[in-house]
Amino acid sequence: MANTAQAKKRARQAEKRRVRNAGQRSNLRTFIKKVIAAIRAGDKEQAQAAFKTAQPVIDSAVTKGLIHKNKAARSKSRLNARVKAMS
Repeated sequence: MANTAQAKKRARQAEKRRVRNAGQRSNLRTFIKKVIAAIRAGDKEQAQAAFKTAQPVIDSAVTKGLIHKNKAARSKSRLNARVKAMS
């Protein structure tokens, strides 16, 4: 348990950030799942549209420090490859 005023403030800040990051991470995963769901359904147009909306969300997660830039690049690359592989 935090004893000093500084440590108490840090604990409050960390909790606020944890909650905000959890929400943003959940939002990121939702957008990725929408692309995967469209791919599994076999709807190429919907998959492309979902990927187009997911890209800026993934990029903003990097800017906010939520995920590493290489993870973002890897996710976008894999999703795009799966969308393009659809016949």
